[in-house]
Amino acid sequence: MTGLPFDRPDRFWRGNLHTHSNRSDGALSPEETVSHYRDAGYDFLAITDHFRAEYAFPLTDTRSLRAPGFSTLLGAELHAPRTETGSSWHILAVGLPLDFRPPEPGESGPQLARRARAEGAFIGMAHPSASLLTAADAASLDAAHAVEVYNALADREDRGDSWHLTDVLLNRGHRLTAYAADDAHLQPQDPPPCAAWVQVRAESLEPGPLLSALKAGHFYSSTGPELHDVRLDDGQVTVRCSPARKVLLTGGVPGAQVVQGTALTECSLPVEMFRGGYCRVTVEDAAGGRAWSNPIGLWTTDSRSGAGGS
Repeated sequence: MTGLPFDRPDRFWRGNLHTHSNRSDGALSPEETVSHYRDAGYDFLAITDHFRAEYAFPLTDTRSLRAPGFSTLLGAELHAPRTETGSSWHILAVGLPLDFRPPEPGESGPQLARRARAEGAFIGMAHPSASLLTAADAASLDAAHAVEVYNALADREDRGDSWHLTDVLLNRGHRLTAYAADDAHLQPQDPPPCAAWVQVRAESLEPGPLLSALKAGHFYSSTGPELHDVRLDDGQVTVRCSPARKVLLTGGVPGAQVVQGTALTECSLPVEMFRGGYCRVTVEDAAGGRAWSNPIGLWTTDSRSGAGGS
């Protein structure tokens, strides 16, 4: 759960948090992968190769690929046995130290995630819909900062959207944020990359400020539209955005507040139906792209209520 970052004095930086290179099962080298995103106008990239024995537990070092105007975050996709329906956890860990140890014998997914968070990482539940995570699985991953609510690669299987599980967790009191990512492998059969990203509000492109902003929830996610401002005031959420055909306010109860139109760039939606819980903004553009705010806590009238944390 997060405060709203839009009035902070920093700026937004566009990045992808879930990416694979040929250090695991991606098609391209780390250098080629970084070049692809940098040339597409991204500001930062996390290469998160599969941290598995079959790949010699890679923690891909991209520090030498940083350049003026472009940064990288070190991370990995962590795995350990098992979930209710799958043989392995998929846990995104961004901000890992290079000497992060492989899983210990008998170490569970939740234990591995706790260790990664204790060593400074931002922890995400990777593609929970595609992994068929149950609510019990997800609740046990108590080190998570966020849920990967949209995964562009998993959309190929029609399991890219994980907002339902996120809403269940939020309704049960889990203070989580929400991010979108490519899960890019850049294989010929994969969907085109640069399809889902985060916009992180941070003071600079240095890894430290980016990670701090991610942990604090100072970001939004998108597959197209831009959110220029989202603010809570006098019982309404006011949204300013790039031209949209629909703006929705949803949350911890069935139903939604909806504004539809042509080239909408500003509207206000009442929060009363979500009072005592949370709400979130979705903006949809004419091409079907969507942008999502992080959940906004409504336990008090203070729009900055909610959890961040290290």
